[in-house]
Formats: sequence, C-alpha cells, structure tokens
Amino acid sequence: MENARGRIVTDAPQHRPVRVSLRYDPSEDPASVCFSFPGGREWTFPREVLETGLKAPIRRGDIEVWPCGRVQAVVEFHTRDGVAVVQFEAKTLSRFLRHTYAVAATAPGTAPAAPAAPAAEPPASATPTATTA
Repeated sequence: MENARGRIVTDAPQHRPVRVSLRYDPSEDPASVCFSFPGGREWTFPREVLETGLKAPIRRGDIEVWPCGRVQAVVEFHTRDGVAVVQFEAKTLSRFLRHTYAVAATAPGTAPAAPAAPAAEPPASATPTATTA
C-alpha cells in the first residue's frame, strides 16, 4: 500500500487536500488497483485504466482518468450521488504503477505482467465499494 496526496477539485477557489491509499494485491486481483479514501470509500478498477489515463483520456465504468498538463493527472470517481474529481501528481501515480508491475513479477503463482495496450472494447466497469473504517 502506498499513500498519495490528491486535491479534490471543486468550483470553489481553493482545492481541498485528501490523502488516498493506493493498493495493489496480485494474489487477490493482479489486473486491478484500489484507491481508498478517508471515510472508507474505495474504488477498485483495472490497472490498465490508470496506466492509459496518464497518457490520454480514458473512461471505463465509474472511473475516468486523464493527464492534466505535464505533471498532473486527474481521476474522476462517479457514483449515483455525484462525481469526485481528484488531481494527483502524475509521477506519484507512475511510481505506484511501476511498483505494481514489480510486485506482480515477484509474486508467487503470478506470471510477470507487461503493461497492457488500450483495449478496443472496454473491460468490466469499475466497481465502487464501500467499506467500514
């Protein structure tokens, strides 16, 4: 698990900082990453979406990711109650992705995974889950 600092983007003049836990468990689901927010809200979605979104806009299910300038990336988390827009340092997300591939390559019972190319058809949608703290 890694922690990342994000900024919740709103139409207010100042952005609110938020601490996000980035998790990857190849024994549970080697193709997915999980972003956990304070209050127990989590989103699990394909690692490929995060990787592709650092280079070009992509939306799969409830998650949308796109580069924002040269050093930022934006991740949108959609729910039936609304949308949370969180801006991250792109290098933080890239470092996390490198870590996931390194962990996957050394995990028992998993084959080394190469970064995936964008798929023509979207995979199953992202799955928002709520957990209790």
